Amino acid sequence: MPGLIARIKAFSRSPQGRRAISEARRAASDPRKRAQAKQFLGRLRGRR
Repeated sequence: MPGLIARIKAFSRSPQGRRAISEARRAASDPRKRAQAKQFLGRLRGRR
């Protein structure tokens, strides 16, 4: 049974993983999406 890191590496090399990475990069470059993510993480951490 491969470790977690090995499974993540294998996923990132797959076509689905590459697609997910490109979508994440595109979302990270959008200031509105970045603000939404920051707000969401703040809620998870208990800050508003």
